[in-house]
Amino acid sequence: MTENENQNDKLNGSDAVNLAAEQSKATAHRNIPGLGFEEFPLEDDTANLRQGPSLHDGLLALLPLVGVWHGSGQINEQGEEYAFGQQLIFSHDGGNYLRFDSRMWRLDENGESTGPEQRELGFWRISEKDEIEVVLANPRGLVEILYGSMRNERAWQLESASTIATETGPAHHGPGRRLYGLMPNNNLGWVDERVVDGELVPYMSAELKRIAG
Repeated sequence: MTENENQNDKLNGSDAVNLAAEQSKATAHRNIPGLGFEEFPLEDDTANLRQGPSLHDGLLALLPLVGVWHGSGQINEQGEEYAFGQQLIFSHDGGNYLRFDSRMWRLDENGESTGPEQRELGFWRISEKDEIEVVLANPRGLVEILYGSMRNERAWQLESASTIATETGPAHHGPGRRLYGLMPNNNLGWVDERVVDGELVPYMSAELKRIAG
């Protein structure tokens, strides 16, 4: 990710805009489906800035993240390394927060799915002090609170403030750090590092392509 960050810093602004415009031709019309219940009084979530409610002004620093992202990555789970696929959705309903929905599936040596892997649900927001606040929940029995900031207009860094596991949750899941960033090809790359024996070590990473929004 460090190399990608350096590339992001050097990326020509006009080239980035042109590339995004070209890519959006295939994704601008796509969105997550609404429930469509007429009796529901609130706006449906949208992962497309062209559709649905306007993005809250307090979230402008996170605007590039809104969308549906799809790709693959690697995980190192206590010495076991394997590949996974991921769908990541950043959506909103006009409120001052983003909804975060990540689903993963394990991949075999041929890149085929062998079944579900980890899942996370949560919310991102920005405080009045311009600090990113994130709350995430994992069905394995984990809840995590992270704080962070923008590295630049294309990168965001988060650090764990609190990680809580239920009685049946993972026994070893230390605090960590995450970095999300738009790469020169406008894909979304991210890295999750965890503290093991007092040092941050790679835990998960992925590169995702925008498929909607």
